[in-house]
Amino acid sequence: MQISLLQCQSSRDVSANLEYIESQLKCLPRVAAEPQLVVLPECCLLFGGHESHQLEYAGEASAETTELKTALSELAARYDIYLVAGTIPVRSEDGRVYSRTYLFDNTGSTLGDYDKLHLFDVDVADGTKQYRESDTFCPGEKITVIDTPFGKLGLAICYDLRFPDLFRAMRLAGAELIALPSAFTKVTGEAHWQPLIQARAIETQCFILAAAQWGQHNQGSRETWGQSMIVDPWGRVQAEKREECGWVQATLDRSEQDKIRKQIPVAGHNRFSEPKLLKSN
Repeated sequence: MQISLLQCQSSRDVSANLEYIESQLKCLPRVAAEPQLVVLPECCLLFGGHESHQLEYAGEASAETTELKTALSELAARYDIYLVAGTIPVRSEDGRVYSRTYLFDNTGSTLGDYDKLHLFDVDVADGTKQYRESDTFCPGEKITVIDTPFGKLGLAICYDLRFPDLFRAMRLAGAELIALPSAFTKVTGEAHWQPLIQARAIETQCFILAAAQWGQHNQGSRETWGQSMIVDPWGRVQAEKREECGWVQATLDRSEQDKIRKQIPVAGHNRFSEPKLLKSN
């Protein structure tokens, strides 16, 4: 299984972001005759900007497709890839937008989607100071695990990484790989990005495919950490890109995952969900 993550430095310019992604897909290193899974980072086509900018591209609440979704599905078909399409805004019923990732197959058909469950309402010691995603975004209400040629693929987004219960739920739903489009701040990424990814990989015994934004965005108004990573179920870093934009690639060994899960069968040992253990005095 060949897995490719694209590290980006996206901006408010949708056309420029789309052009960059396509330029990278044109030169994507490939293994002949093998299906290719590509993961894009959070906000891959629209990073930052006023709420009105998000709504402009979000379409109507009842719309099945939007301009951004169509552009990404066409890339999946044109370049014959399975695509975890970063995140794009999709209008919700309450007037805000969902931060949604789609999984497209290599014909551009939608295999599934996921709306970010945990919103980043946090104070950070950086130039932005306060992040309030809930002012613009609406939280999702479901987990997503999708059958693919690569195995059962779970979907999570950025801040979700701090909530192990979500990752355990995906493992219980059969996840073998988990894609994580992200845009961690430089401050939080430097402190926590790698240990959190390795912890989620070890806990779930899944491959974690973490595609990140990197660097200065929109004339320096935002700075992200980068370090896109592919981490195996033992917590080993199979590939990473700490800085700059470009590809992170690895070929995954599913037989090694099966071995790890048989040797340390944590899914069968976990008793925390048993009713008698959940009662308090």
